[in-house]
Amino acid sequence: MSEARVVMPRVSEAIDDSYVVEWLIAVGDPVAEGQVLLRVETDKAIVDIESTATGRLVQQLAGVDDEIHTGNDIAVIETD
Repeated sequence: MSEARVVMPRVSEAIDDSYVVEWLIAVGDPVAEGQVLLRVETDKAIVDIESTATGRLVQQLAGVDDEIHTGNDIAVIETD
């Protein structure tokens, strides 16, 4: 088994910080590439963040209300 890290993408040209609103996938749950993992809030919108790998979510690296920055790791997915 290997691990894939999900990195916080740039959600806006001018915004590098967002806040976790809600995780939609729990640790231990299966996840598919392109499936929405969590929602974040910027100063202008709520944005869905998708998984970049297929496997099982093994770690959430940010909790609800945590501030996250573009480029930071936000989740770890165990892949086959």
